[in-house]
Amino acid sequence: MRIVGAGGSAEPRSWGGQEQLDKLLQSGVGKIIFAFGDSEGRLRLSRLVRQKGFSLVTAIHPQAIIANDAIIGSGSVIVAGAVINPGVKLGENVIVNTCASVDHECVIEDGAHICPGVHLGGKVSVGRATWIGIGTTVKERVTIGAGTLIGAGSVVVDDIPDNVVAYGAPARVVRP
Repeated sequence: MRIVGAGGSAEPRSWGGQEQLDKLLQSGVGKIIFAFGDSEGRLRLSRLVRQKGFSLVTAIHPQAIIANDAIIGSGSVIVAGAVINPGVKLGENVIVNTCASVDHECVIEDGAHICPGVHLGGKVSVGRATWIGIGTTVKERVTIGAGTLIGAGSVVVDDIPDNVVAYGAPARVVRP
């Protein structure tokens, strides 16, 4: 892990690795966020920093559109152009990337990564630490299991189980 922070200036500054966490906490840095793509890695590091006493912050770009009743878990990152519609529940450490849309009443579990240009229909369920690749479209009321990877440009029209790789149009499971 590489810790990067503002360090009192506009330029990002590298703080080192995990061995620096105690020092950072003692110096008054108490809030942290992880915005890298490795879903399990984000979840693992979030557990570690919470055990040390940090709290997770959420980052929402001002050009994201988010319904007033959407629930967004701590440590989540919502980037420019993302649209989060009414009734959506995002877990902790979720990334909703550039120009992705999450339609009404979707449930996105902890650590999921909704890549750029993904479109989720209404009432879609996305499992913990799942990666939905760039440009994928998911039909309404579909469930995608935990730990699953959906390949770029896929069209998901049926439920996908836990811990598999699936891709294509329509998306099919290709391997565990």
